Amino acid sequence: MAIPTSSALSQQLAKPGPLALIGLMAMTRMDHFGSAFALPDASLAVFFLAGLWFGGRGLFLTLLVLAGLIDYVAIAQLNVSDFCISPAYVFLVPAYGVLWATGAYFREKELTGLTDLTGLFGLLFLAVSLAFLLTNGSFYLLSDNVSNRSWDVFLSQFTRYYPHYLTGTMAYAAAIVLPVILFKGIMAHRWDSKSL
Repeated sequence: MAIPTSSALSQQLAKPGPLALIGLMAMTRMDHFGSAFALPDASLAVFFLAGLWFGGRGLFLTLLVLAGLIDYVAIAQLNVSDFCISPAYVFLVPAYGVLWATGAYFREKELTGLTDLTGLFGLLFLAVSLAFLLTNGSFYLLSDNVSNRSWDVFLSQFTRYYPHYLTGTMAYAAAIVLPVILFKGIMAHRWDSKSL
């Protein structure tokens, strides 16, 4: 695969879809699980959706850099806790890569039937689970903020954080993917009706 040129990335970033995903990540990244004043972090869903609909190494790298910049600004300027920053932070790259690759796997597939959607969300479930193990497992093993490392502690952290991690990503993906597929189906049906 060729290295993306800056003009190819510029053209991709000029489209509304990638800009909307970038905006979604920028607006939600400051709070992992959400609150009364903030939506939960959509970063995993953004990487999945960008891989699903747009692809390109340039966009992947742009999203990675943007995620890091948002974290930096949040910690340095907005007094967000740096608790999650540790040597494990680098494991976000393969975690996001898993979501991106999962989306890219479905990019060329027709997602029209229930079987297609079941496959998409089933594989997304597995990808989010693997991303959780990469990020939280590495944090548990590498962070100085974890003082007591035992299976009991890991399992209690797993049961505490995994449901939020999974449901947030799946909810964003469903809220964005399903209306798009429904709209495409309606438009295809209208086109077929006019050609009769």
